[in-house]
Amino acid sequence: MSSSVLDRWEERLQDIFDGCPYDMLDAALADTIFKFPLDIKPFRDMIEGMRMDMRKSRYKNFQELYMYCYYVAGTVGLMSVPVMGIAPESMLSSWNIYNAALYLGIGNQLTNILRDVGEDAMRGRVYLPQDELAQFGLCDKNVFSRKVTEGWREFMKQQITRARFYFNMAEEGASQLDKASRWPVWSSLILYRKILDAIEENDYDNLTRRAYVGRAKKLLTLPLAYSRAFAAHV
Repeated sequence: MSSSVLDRWEERLQDIFDGCPYDMLDAALADTIFKFPLDIKPFRDMIEGMRMDMRKSRYKNFQELYMYCYYVAGTVGLMSVPVMGIAPESMLSSWNIYNAALYLGIGNQLTNILRDVGEDAMRGRVYLPQDELAQFGLCDKNVFSRKVTEGWREFMKQQITRARFYFNMAEEGASQLDKASRWPVWSSLILYRKILDAIEENDYDNLTRRAYVGRAKKLLTLPLAYSRAFAAHV
């Protein structure tokens, strides 16, 4: 995708928020903006995340990687809250609930990155903090060699712990959404956690194997997600 395409997307985005959609797809978003209190910033930031992917394929540290995760996934959480709604009886501030949505997006993207390490490496991309790789005696060469070593396993344990931290941070806000919205959000939260479990079950081999949650496990997760969505008191 060229930068000119993204520039055009950004122009059309502004037109949508100004009430001047270009086509039927734009009109659908314009209608959503009319109905819900959406802000343009997360949409602009997502486009910026696409630009980042065009010019960057390495991340020096987690601070850089966090910003990438915000642009491409945290923004989805911020876009979603106004549509999903906050429960009228919620005792949490809207700021806390938006933060929880952001953290769910960050956790999801970190999980995507850990699941897709091998596939990304085949495209010459390493979405891992370079300084943390070095702490375990690792570098890009180890990623491209696709060999699971003890150092790799220890590194992956650290990365999985971090992703779980963001899921834990997201839980409270997920239970403060409007009742009709809680079940799908809790389903996402639990299913993505299970991808992390699958990486562990694969002995941290995400270089040659793709961790996934099978259909049966997904279906079995839905009742659990439902109970978590409605067991928590607002």
